[in-house]
Amino acid sequence: MKRFLYLIFLMCMLTSIGAAQRQRPELPWSNGRLKVSGNGRYLSHENGKPFFLLGDTGWLLTQRLNREEANHYLSVRHEQGFNAVLIQIVNGIPNVNDYGQYSFQHVDELDSIDKPGVYGYWDHVDYIIQIAESKGIYICIVPTWGGPVKSGAFDDYAIEKYAKFLAERYRDRPNIIWLNGGDLNPESTMDQWHLMGNTIKKHDPNHLMTFHPLGRTSSVTWFHDAPWLDFNMFQSGHRRYDQSLKREGDQAYSGNRSEEDNWLYVEEGWAKVPVKPILDGEPSYEGIPQGLHDYDEPFWETHDVRRYAYWSVFAGSFGHVYGHAAVMAMRKPGYPSAYGNLMNWYDAIYAPGATQMVHLKNLINALPFFDRVPDQSVLLHDNGTRYDRDIATRGEDYILVYTYNGHDLTIDLSKIKGQTKDAW
Repeated sequence: MKRFLYLIFLMCMLTSIGAAQRQRPELPWSNGRLKVSGNGRYLSHENGKPFFLLGDTGWLLTQRLNREEANHYLSVRHEQGFNAVLIQIVNGIPNVNDYGQYSFQHVDELDSIDKPGVYGYWDHVDYIIQIAESKGIYICIVPTWGGPVKSGAFDDYAIEKYAKFLAERYRDRPNIIWLNGGDLNPESTMDQWHLMGNTIKKHDPNHLMTFHPLGRTSSVTWFHDAPWLDFNMFQSGHRRYDQSLKREGDQAYSGNRSEEDNWLYVEEGWAKVPVKPILDGEPSYEGIPQGLHDYDEPFWETHDVRRYAYWSVFAGSFGHVYGHAAVMAMRKPGYPSAYGNLMNWYDAIYAPGATQMVHLKNLINALPFFDRVPDQSVLLHDNGTRYDRDIATRGEDYILVYTYNGHDLTIDLSKIKGQTKDAW
């Protein structure tokens, strides 16, 4: 009898251990650090495992959410298949978080920023990065939004000291990606952004870095050859085709582009020598006004964010970043609308677009990863313009074609290997 009870206990214990192991998420960095793949077009880990970045825009995560809220947000995004979250740590000087703690008023304060017995601003940033790490999520950090650099509040001394502080504080965390820049045209501040990038890389050579540019522009235009830039990022922005009027400070795309055709930015990046990976770091957000600034305009919807994702990835992007207006601003009671959107972040995280992005990641990961190339020659018909645009990508033995309007497709199957083809 005792032996029987012991065996039952042992079986229950092993079952519990097995269940715990199944529930524990695979941590991406268990495959080694992120690096640029051998063909220069994608990301992989040190052991060669491919990495498809599926990001969410959570700009004000560290400033507006407390510990419990941040934990809930990151848990939901993990369950939805996201493996990266974009944040900006400093929007102005000083920044204040949900606990009333200030980032700093002068960079010299960073030398003694950690106060015993005080849960400070940077303690909260540390906590969020650690929680994300436990869930297998990379935190993509914009060190500062563009305003403090453009205004001169961040001079060269402050930039160098602040960049060194960030790099040394987070260089040993496995889940960091650096997004130099901060939604601006950098032409008048190029030296400052190079200083930021070079300083971070000097003190943290282990994490990848890109540049987050102004809407309807790409890092390709300014920083493609910068030694600190590992991959390119563009912001296709929030305007529709008939909203192409330029505002002051806009930088025109270098080719023949239309407002919503984010695939054009990918083609521009792939044409560069040497090639670097590229992705759309800020397409139109779900639930934000078309054109951004006129709150009477209709909101971008779920089918729009899907279109941006498939167009970009099938054109050659190594991943994709999704966003929702209320989530990027972490809008909650007591705060103004997020560009006219009155949803709260804790409702908006379940928006349909957020739950659907994982299907694209799963599709790309289910097929041979590194031999995938965009190839419009597989289409034996005019692949159209604007919403009629069809876009194709293929490997050696598969073809994927995305059509937004669902019309008939004529495909050259001789472009892939095999005598027999399955189509669906």
